[in-house]
Amino acid sequence: MTPEELYEVLNKYAKQQGIELNKDREFTLEIIRGLLKNEERYGYRSCPCRLATGIKERDEDIICPCKYRDDDIREYGSCYCYLYVSKEWNEGKVPYKVVPERRPVRR
Repeated sequence: MTPEELYEVLNKYAKQQGIELNKDREFTLEIIRGLLKNEERYGYRSCPCRLATGIKERDEDIICPCKYRDDDIREYGSCYCYLYVSKEWNEGKVPYKVVPERRPVRR
């Protein structure tokens, strides 16, 4: 799958979820390239903004869309890596803030 093809799939999915992809298409495509690279590396699309272990069971919480996405969007208007955002975030009605990492530190 190409980044453009995955963009279309994720865009449709986001709309079904009542959210959007980041309106900065080039930025979004870079994130999508990272997802595809991680799928190539690990066999699953782990969040490219986090370090994956390569062990699917340990990374299930960061397989895109990560389990933190909805809480991040509710609180900050975007997910951790700014791929998924609220309509208001895309419209500039929500201040752009750094989304803190919610994932617990694992040892």
